[in-house]
Amino acid sequence: MAFSFSLRFIREEMHMALPTITSIVVAQTLYDILFQYVLTKEKEEKLEQIIKRMENHIKSKDRVPFSLPLIELEFLEEGLEELKLLNWLEIPVFYFEIETDAKLEDQATNEAFFSYLGQFITFRAIPDSNLIHVYPNNLTVY
Repeated sequence: MAFSFSLRFIREEMHMALPTITSIVVAQTLYDILFQYVLTKEKEEKLEQIIKRMENHIKSKDRVPFSLPLIELEFLEEGLEELKLLNWLEIPVFYFEIETDAKLEDQATNEAFFSYLGQFITFRAIPDSNLIHVYPNNLTVY
């Protein structure tokens, strides 16, 4: 099934990306390593939310990289350097708005459209919006 669509560039944002070859053990290791950088309850809660998102991503076996905006990770301060030592990459991620006549509210159409789009680009849909994160094409290997 082919779809008619266009993508409108919104912005570029720097992210930290989890290495593409990893396992669920990485999430626990990160918690152990990064915990030393979270000295307040608020920072601990943020770190726990990030690790939960990463665990969910790993369990989903999604072919798209797991990344987080650097701005969301600033609370780690020196912990960002730890991420780099663990082979996390600082990468540009591009935000695009999808413009299509397809009725993406329908789950079957939505899944078909995103499967179709995935043939062209590596992306992650942003929930409850018509925006996607698009990853550099030289980042992932299948």
